[in-house]
Amino acid sequence: MRQYDVTGMSCAACSARVEKAVSRVEGVTACSVSLLTNSMGVEGSASDSEIIRAVTSAGYGASVKGVKKSADPDDALKDRETPILRRRLIASVGFLAVLMYLSMGHSMFGAPLPGIIASNHVMLGILQMLLAAIVMVINQKFFISGFKGLVRRAPNMDSLVALGSGASFVYSVCALLAMTNAQLNGDTAKVANYSHEFYFESAAMILTLITVGKMLEARSKGKTTDALKGLMKLAPKTATVVRDGAESTVPVSEVQTGDEFVVRPGESIPVDGIVMDGSSAVNESALTGESIPVDKAVGAQVSAATMNQSGFIRCRATRVGEDTTLSQIIKMVGDAAATKAPIAKTADKVSGIFVPLVIGIALLTLVIWLTVGQTFGFSLARAISVLVISCPCALGLATPVAIMVGSGVGAKNGILFKTASSLEQTGRISAVALDKTGTITSGKPVVTDIIPAGKFTREELVKLAYSLEKKSEHPLAGAIVSYAEQNCVTADEVTEFAVSAGNGLSALRGTDRLYGGSFRFISSQCEMSQQVIDDNERLSAAGKTPLYFAENGSLCGIIAVADAIKEDSQQAVSELKNMGIHVVMLTGDNERTANAIGEQAGVDEVIAGVLPDEKGSTIRDLRSRGRTAMVGDGINDAPALTEADIGIAIGAGADVAVDAAEVVLMKNRLRDVPAAIRLGRATLRNIHQNLFWAFFYNAIGIPLAAGAFIKPFGWQLDPMFGAAAMSLSSFFVVTNALRLNLVDIYNSKKDRQAAPKDPANTVTKKLNIEGMMCHHCEAAVKSALEAIN
Repeated sequence: MRQYDVTGMSCAACSARVEKAVSRVEGVTACSVSLLTNSMGVEGSASDSEIIRAVTSAGYGASVKGVKKSADPDDALKDRETPILRRRLIASVGFLAVLMYLSMGHSMFGAPLPGIIASNHVMLGILQMLLAAIVMVINQKFFISGFKGLVRRAPNMDSLVALGSGASFVYSVCALLAMTNAQLNGDTAKVANYSHEFYFESAAMILTLITVGKMLEARSKGKTTDALKGLMKLAPKTATVVRDGAESTVPVSEVQTGDEFVVRPGESIPVDGIVMDGSSAVNESALTGESIPVDKAVGAQVSAATMNQSGFIRCRATRVGEDTTLSQIIKMVGDAAATKAPIAKTADKVSGIFVPLVIGIALLTLVIWLTVGQTFGFSLARAISVLVISCPCALGLATPVAIMVGSGVGAKNGILFKTASSLEQTGRISAVALDKTGTITSGKPVVTDIIPAGKFTREELVKLAYSLEKKSEHPLAGAIVSYAEQNCVTADEVTEFAVSAGNGLSALRGTDRLYGGSFRFISSQCEMSQQVIDDNERLSAAGKTPLYFAENGSLCGIIAVADAIKEDSQQAVSELKNMGIHVVMLTGDNERTANAIGEQAGVDEVIAGVLPDEKGSTIRDLRSRGRTAMVGDGINDAPALTEADIGIAIGAGADVAVDAAEVVLMKNRLRDVPAAIRLGRATLRNIHQNLFWAFFYNAIGIPLAAGAFIKPFGWQLDPMFGAAAMSLSSFFVVTNALRLNLVDIYNSKKDRQAAPKDPANTVTKKLNIEGMMCHHCEAAVKSALEAIN
């Protein structure tokens, strides 16, 4: 997806218009415009010049997004809008205060005025006109953008503000001219009446209040990208490279792939690389959210922006610039903000026709009130109220601000969402398929049981096994070797080492013949007691692999090895089930071993004997039951990750660009799966709240402004209060989205508890539901059915 910066957009109607214009360009297959970041993502074969020309023709500006290497890394997200709006607001408030004193302070509160002004209504009107005109000039951007949109037959929010404020000013000027004429004719009664027809303060107040809302909105929007700015600030500015045997400090942008660099304790690692010399503990919390430092030795990978805490290390650069892990994370979070969630489509459709519809309603309001006999001033005030209270911005911001904040919260915790859709869909998951090896289990065999036989002690058994397995290359041998080394066991020297047919090993230790291997192999070398046979059955039933060792025809004992489940697997599965999610384990193991692991982990269903190329079809079957997520390592699970509604790659570490997955978990921790779903649900809930507010506000505000409630309730809205409501509506939406920063995604206390199921009395029923029209209907039906015992 190619990224572009778009300028000139002021509301959701603008972004919808840009998106529509670019989508019409031949060769464009997909286009997504973000009002939040003023950016656009385009897919297809169309050239940059054609795309920019389409945006320009629509009345906006566009340029290819790109940050110079020498630029400040967070310069692209710097809040330039708030300072400009603050200066405009201060100037506007200064002149507005004087205007309000003249227009309302004197007449309503008896505030003192110079005699020449207090006694001359025309002079007072001229002063009000000049002050209002100054405020309008200060806020001329509304008029330039608004009337430009009207001329192009593409009205936007600025058009509503410009029409409302402009109509108030023009009507007041006409009243001032009529007052001047009356004064020249000596008609003092008319002069006094015309002074009540001035709306100069409304014209200025509308612009000032909208500017207040715009500034609050800009400030809050700036905070939605705090997580992204935080990531950008992590990037070190310099690196200490070794060239021609001498150390020199250079800007990090000058580091090339293959360069050697050194990092001292307390310094940040500048680029991704491999440790060539030295060892240290590196704090990777900036990227993964994991606070415990990770030991790094020769051959280990290190990532940019992580902190070297203890030792001196010399590394070779492997990925620099935009290829580093940090840069990929920043790009991923930015791309997620540039894309659109499916739930935003309804709001986009409404935004596209919203402004013309509001202008039509305002004209209709004016005509109706004039028809029923009201004065032009009263009718105009109702029409102006309709124009200034309507807010398409709240509709346009409802989804993207929540997506941006949600993506940032995920990134801080090592959970990366590639698109807005992936964040939304994760919140709708009803079933999770977990790959066994490396996901539920650690993927590395460990020693679980040591059972000596006969006169042999535990220590003697481990020493014998270590001496024999040390020369083996079998994966299970590594578990015994690791266990022996951790317990400081020394191996005896063996000779005549041989791998025998039938999964067995043999060697000579001095004059003693040693054997090791499977039950079948060792049973051919020595006699097995009933107790040993029973142990074999018990260990195999528990999903473990028993290895047998013998010396000179006598059984020495059993060492069981297993791919043990991770420490957090049981808790993660339990949390998923408590969230009402059906948990399935997929594995290529035999059914006996799979069931043993599945029982330990506590999953709902075990599907065993599934080959990697068969996982895709298995996921298709699971999808027929509901939205399904597949969790795997992103390599041999790629077909299943692609087939699932949401593919989640776990333990990605530095390799965050897993193509097959829409969600990437940087840590090898299963608890991040329920955390990601919890975050998706919280984001989805926040979007629903924002959309409800945006639609509810306009559905109530427009009739109120039009005067629909004057007769039944006596409710009448002044244009100034309409402008205040409009300015606060967008601020409310953005502030509500910022609440996502307070969500504890690892706290399971507020999870919806699944209704208890009786496996012996579970049936499947298919119902046809009538009357559903939206996601709210679907959620209501789902909640009602799930409440049944």
